[in-house]
Amino acid sequence: MEISKAELSSTAAAQRQAAHGASKSAVAEGLELRGAEILVKGLQAEGVKFIWGYPGGAVLHIYDAFYKQDTIQHILVRHEQAAVHAADGYARATGDVGVALVTSGPGVTNAVTGIATAYMDSIPMVIITGQVPTAAIGLDAFQECDTVGITRPIVKHNFLVKDPRDLAITLKKAFHIARSGRPGPVVVDIPKDVSFKKAPYEGYPQSVEMRSYNPVRRGHGGQIRKALQLLLAAKRPYIYTGGGVLLGNATNELRTLVDMLGYPVTNTLMGLGAYPASDRKFLGMPGMHGTVEANNAMQHCDVLLAVGARFDDRVIGNPKHFAQNERKIIHIDIDPSSISKRVKVDIPIVGDVKDVLTELISMIRETTTRADAGALAAWWDTIEGWRSRDCLKYSMGSADVIKPQYVVETLWNMTKDADTYITSDVGQHQMWAAQYYRFDEPRRWINSGGLGTMGVGLPYAMGVQMANPGAQVAVITGEASIQMCIQELSTCKQYHLPIKLVNLNNRYMGMVRQWQEFFYGNRYAESYMDALPDFVKLADAYGIRGIRVETKGEVASAIREARAHKGPILLDFQIDQEENVWPMVPAGAALSETIEAPAEELAR
Repeated sequence: MEISKAELSSTAAAQRQAAHGASKSAVAEGLELRGAEILVKGLQAEGVKFIWGYPGGAVLHIYDAFYKQDTIQHILVRHEQAAVHAADGYARATGDVGVALVTSGPGVTNAVTGIATAYMDSIPMVIITGQVPTAAIGLDAFQECDTVGITRPIVKHNFLVKDPRDLAITLKKAFHIARSGRPGPVVVDIPKDVSFKKAPYEGYPQSVEMRSYNPVRRGHGGQIRKALQLLLAAKRPYIYTGGGVLLGNATNELRTLVDMLGYPVTNTLMGLGAYPASDRKFLGMPGMHGTVEANNAMQHCDVLLAVGARFDDRVIGNPKHFAQNERKIIHIDIDPSSISKRVKVDIPIVGDVKDVLTELISMIRETTTRADAGALAAWWDTIEGWRSRDCLKYSMGSADVIKPQYVVETLWNMTKDADTYITSDVGQHQMWAAQYYRFDEPRRWINSGGLGTMGVGLPYAMGVQMANPGAQVAVITGEASIQMCIQELSTCKQYHLPIKLVNLNNRYMGMVRQWQEFFYGNRYAESYMDALPDFVKLADAYGIRGIRVETKGEVASAIREARAHKGPILLDFQIDQEENVWPMVPAGAALSETIEAPAEELAR
């Protein structure tokens, strides 16, 4: 997904001259601005509302420029990783480009995890990094690091700006690259002297053209027509969708297509909410912890329509096993490099998913051909047989034991009719949230998929809450994950963010413990948390409310109190320590080899 330097090879002077909409009168009047001021004007022109950051020596000129304006709100985080995660969460919830600002050296390296997280999930972001003065680059100056080199593998593109006259056009390119095609993070590295020097300000470009960067939007009409023929001839069709549907704002088109065809559909972990979980045609999430019906349909369909999904290892498992069952595959994706990357497809369609689905829907409306109703009814009968196994059932346990699934289901029941966003960290709690909170709307489920980053839940929620001040935002987390960015409770306090933290506390790194139970003979090597803090007292130390919940009977009242509370609040649920995530497809197995919860666990 990274753009090569050759693709942006035109000279800086030519770029400046080609900038559309430049204000000639400004040049004639001799208007000069410092680089930092040009940067701020560019961000304002891009419509940026929030920027998350942490100051340091290399970006002080930029911070001084921010101090002098009042249209962009800066949110001071407590760690640079959280700055990028918060901007990422904002982007996931809104579809806008998230923006973060960090200083040089350790500021950049602290931000790397957040950048890599956004890159793996194709999130549109611009990260502005400070750099030592240009004359000091390469001399091991104080707080110097090779930002371009370090971030190159985890960005869509990066820039090192060596002349303040290049700042406006570079920023325009950064936003264009971040949001177009397959989205992704872009780093703009600005040496301290560049942010201080003055340069003629010619206005912010209204548009930008790059010779070798022209993402395809419209799919090939002939390929779409072939796909339609294959779909309508299918006996066991299945629609498999991923995060690309949400990123492409194609939710309405997907819902229209599924409802027109009456075919079963699944959303991956990153695509939940693209199709309503409450609709009968939705089979649940596929993959390692997906439902039996979703996985079996994936394995046994005869025509698979993949939309904005990438057949990753956590969804299809081993490609060798996936290929054992013969099926025809149609793959729609904006990124040609994702097609046939892990699984060979029969009909590739490169294009914007919204545009391609719109054209596919038009073709369906125009044709008189219809799917085989008898075959489709038989296929649904087979699916209902799988669904009747109720693979997500779990034991409620005794009155003094809290089951994590029960907490999530209770949260869903109490918030499903409200304007609610759910963020999560990574681990067992993430899977329980994905399984038991039934998302009916897009961009309401914010989590780390590809990189699987612990610690994202709270900063994600900060970004979501800033974007949606009137919404209820809850973090589903665990006692291990929450401690990775727990200092951001201070940020929540400072900016009055009424985030609700649901801590599913089993005193273990739960998913690590589960794998150690299954595959390592119950040898729980370093997965037990021996010295946990008192989370209620810790919350109090940060100036927020905390509640410890120890019995099943307290769950609903605790959630009710949290929802009524005007500020941030942490609910510390003491859940069953040995509860596992079911179903599960063992690593390397086929989707049809899904293991369901054993009887002894359901009886516990």
